[in-house]
Amino acid sequence: WDNADFSRGVGTTFYQEFSTLNTAKPPFVRDVEAKVRRYMRSSYSAAWTLKITWEKAPVYAAWTDTRKTITYQAVLTTDGFRSYILILYQDGGMQWDYTRLASTNVLIGYT
Repeated sequence: WDNADFSRGVGTTFYQEFSTLNTAKPPFVRDVEAKVRRYMRSSYSAAWTLKITWEKAPVYAAWTDTRKTITYQAVLTTDGFRSYILILYQDGGMQWDYTRLASTNVLIGYT
């Protein structure tokens, strides 16, 4: 979730909301529920899920290099009581040259 810069017209952001409280669940939501159950070792049934995708996002400032881009997602989900987030990166992980970022203490994931 670093400073992506879309000002040069490179990269796109998409989102999709899934409200599944009283409806059939699409395969994506069922997959999210399975991941939460597996990682958290608990029962889980999503009432709402939001998928945000940053596709081919260039690093800030885009004027320096728009060739190295990354695609990543954040999936937020809740059953109305508990909430979870899945942070997913493209195969190969972070493609930005972190040595050229303003901050060099870079982590993938969260702490």
